[in-house]
Amino acid sequence: MALVAYSFSFTACTADEKVITYPELPLDAQRLIEKHFQKADVSVVIMDREAIFVEYEVRLTDGTQIEFEKDGELKKIDCGTKAVPEALIPETVRQYVTANFPNTLITEWGKDDRRWKAELSNGIELLFDKNYNFTGIDD
Repeated sequence: MALVAYSFSFTACTADEKVITYPELPLDAQRLIEKHFQKADVSVVIMDREAIFVEYEVRLTDGTQIEFEKDGELKKIDCGTKAVPEALIPETVRQYVTANFPNTLITEWGKDDRRWKAELSNGIELLFDKNYNFTGIDD
């Protein structure tokens, strides 16, 4: 992404949140965005600092929202109605969804406490353990 578009429109931030520049985002987060979202520009980057915890939220111009841990590790990605890039979903999860929910897309993927959650294009939310084994459907 040679040029990064910043839109510092009226983004509501709490006292623990602040808008930062793209270069201030951890390098691993920048690499993930540049590799998997080449067709969208960065709209805004928000750093959320609560006590000792730091997280980042990146909003892209195509509506995608990505959350990262303080070290740049992916925490959650929400692509709206579009599919999360396959490379960001573990193979076992992709296989499970393909076998059990054909003709659906994974539109959201991320960590929720000690488990992983995949939201499908049909609205169903699937839960997986830390090893990506299916554990149930979220009500």
